[in-house]
Amino acid sequence: MRQREKYGRLSEADRLEIGDRIKNGQTHAEIAAAVGCSTKSVQRLLIRTGGLAPRGRNRSPHHLTVAEREEISRGLKAGDSYRLIAGRLGRAPSTISREVAANGSRERYRAWRAERRASGKARRPKVAKLARCPRLRRKVERLLAERWSPRQIAHRLRLDHPSDPEMRVSHETIYQSLYVQTRGALRKELTAYLRTGRTRRRSPRHRPGEGRLKGMVSISERPAEAADRAVPGHWEGDLILGKLGRSALGVLVERRSRYVLLLHLPGGRTAPHVRRALVEQMVTLPDQLKRSLTWDQGKEMAEHVRFSIESGVSVYFCDPRSPWQRGTSENTNGLLRQYFPKGTDLSAHSQDDLNAVARQLNGRPRQTLDWLKPCEVFAGTVALTA
Repeated sequence: MRQREKYGRLSEADRLEIGDRIKNGQTHAEIAAAVGCSTKSVQRLLIRTGGLAPRGRNRSPHHLTVAEREEISRGLKAGDSYRLIAGRLGRAPSTISREVAANGSRERYRAWRAERRASGKARRPKVAKLARCPRLRRKVERLLAERWSPRQIAHRLRLDHPSDPEMRVSHETIYQSLYVQTRGALRKELTAYLRTGRTRRRSPRHRPGEGRLKGMVSISERPAEAADRAVPGHWEGDLILGKLGRSALGVLVERRSRYVLLLHLPGGRTAPHVRRALVEQMVTLPDQLKRSLTWDQGKEMAEHVRFSIESGVSVYFCDPRSPWQRGTSENTNGLLRQYFPKGTDLSAHSQDDLNAVARQLNGRPRQTLDWLKPCEVFAGTVALTA
């Protein structure tokens, strides 16, 4: 870890390094340790840039360098033609002609002046189109409020204003104006109308939770008997979150019988609390009903290896953004929202409350079980394995 003076500002190199590490999927804590700053500094940088990696100011190979401009200046002073100068630089004669024309003439061209002008034109950020065109901004804001996506807006504007370039804008410009605070063209509260509702942008390489849990075993390696539901004892698990994510309860559902167990998490949804709750529940089951557990890649399962050792249950992890791989769990969560609506405080419910809800849910006939109750199917399974 690099040493940094307390409260020191991030340098340009630090900001670029943070951007690179975000792209590589590192956590805020890992980045802070490597750069030598606090995690708050990393978070503040991402908030200012809308979650986008800061751009480096790298010169494009298509642009003339300082050395090339010096060569042009010397060639002009020597009376060389544009074609001769272009040949020495490996550039097109038209490139030299445009460069000289944009910076005076053969007699007035100076390399330092041309470089300063080019740097000024390349400086970012510039005033966004949505900021300098109120008519376009009002139109975009109105369509966002009607829940149009930025891509729909961009394409529709081209159809509605075919001969008015000022009334055209790309979807990327709309996204950046929403997410990047410093651009300030669109009101940030308009992000609530986007389908994701995010206030910050994610990198295309961002995979929530992916690669952060050590020793994960993919769902592709789960036994085939778990997929066809022919053998009992294969479970799916998940968390239901309460208001602002400050409370949670654990949900276990057996794939064959759809039997539900609910876990009380009074200490929160950290990995140690989730592990202890899962172990306490699993050790009460017969060995034949403890074959596997399928979970998503949430950080609450960071202690999955220890859980497997203590409970004897193998854990398999779904692929990122693949909720259908835990279809039974997702369906059960929907049923549980009848009892635990979104936006409520789940810490108010005791284990006795959760058990009462589980009993009621397990006592409801299910079409997928030919109208048997989950408790009936589960009881039959326990009797067979006894």
